[in-house]
Amino acid sequence: MDALQIIDLIDWQGPYSEAERGKAVEALESGRLLLFPRLPFVLRDAEKPLLRPELSTGQAKNISLDPSGTLKHESGDTNERAMLQAMMQRFASSAVSLVSGLFPNYAAKLERARTSYRPVEIAGRKYSPTKDDTRLHVDAFPTRPMRGRRIMRLFSNVHPGALPRVWNVGEPFADMARKILPRVKEPPALDAWFRAATFQTRGLRSPYDNLMLGLHDGAKLDMEYQRATKKTEIAFPPGSTWLCYTDQVMHAALSGQFVLEQTFHLDIDAMAEPERAPIKVLEKMTGRALA
Repeated sequence: MDALQIIDLIDWQGPYSEAERGKAVEALESGRLLLFPRLPFVLRDAEKPLLRPELSTGQAKNISLDPSGTLKHESGDTNERAMLQAMMQRFASSAVSLVSGLFPNYAAKLERARTSYRPVEIAGRKYSPTKDDTRLHVDAFPTRPMRGRRIMRLFSNVHPGALPRVWNVGEPFADMARKILPRVKEPPALDAWFRAATFQTRGLRSPYDNLMLGLHDGAKLDMEYQRATKKTEIAFPPGSTWLCYTDQVMHAALSGQFVLEQTFHLDIDAMAEPERAPIKVLEKMTGRALA
């Protein structure tokens, strides 16, 4: 299956045609990336000084903006903070408009989560193996239980030059899970209660969350899998935007700088085909309910 579906949108706000919407939902739910090659997020002149890596404190991978408006992990002065917050909020609003218009059946169940700005070049940064996003993985949250809800992410390359954001995309989710899942060790049932009671997690982790984190860590730690599995390299040029379910698409960010990202969470009953959700795939493999 081709890892990429190109959709030639030029506007962040619809209405979009029925053909565009149908093509988008089929590709997205089947585990492909949607690429919008002519959909740039255009920075205002006053925002262009924000294109410098020193804005990041280096204490986290990215600068983040919570839906509440709280800005974290930035090191700018008061004026820069205000501009950064406004730019990221404007991007979040554009992302909500695009996703709601392209997937109208999602809109009522779509939760806007964190907005991120990634001003630092990812190539050459050093992390522990399970935090190294240059290794193929699916997204899973260690502290935020999803209990089967989807993780969708929209990215836009705002680099002022010609530097692309380069990803590797791996094999389909089910193929990866068949290889990694037999080695995933689930924690004791009481572990979820303990972590929730001691505020290590935002609520109880479900068996689904444990399996997804096991797949995330297991794939990243298996260097033979990382070496041997089939990969497709995709370069996203400046001015392009792309979208995928990152809990389903095996992905790795290899290089690039100055990227904006918006995370969404979605209940699976809003999907056109809920059976394609990772929780349904894993329930079939394990023969039990996972949330």
